[in-house]
Amino acid sequence: MYEYDIVQIEMSGWKGKPKQDHHEIVHAHAREGWRLVHLFAPPAAGYGTATFMELYFEREIKK
Repeated sequence: MYEYDIVQIEMSGWKGKPKQDHHEIVHAHAREGWRLVHLFAPPAAGYGTATFMELYFEREIKK
């Protein structure tokens, strides 16, 4: 069985860049046994960039 964690990262409206360091989020989760399985960014908003992205992590539940 697996458990999941979804992290939403807001994007800067002017620069179109993540407001948080998504690389560090991935590394921090990996250190805790999580595996990145999906990255989701919705269709572009009014300014032509996504307003957020989501990182989907999974790890096996140890019994």
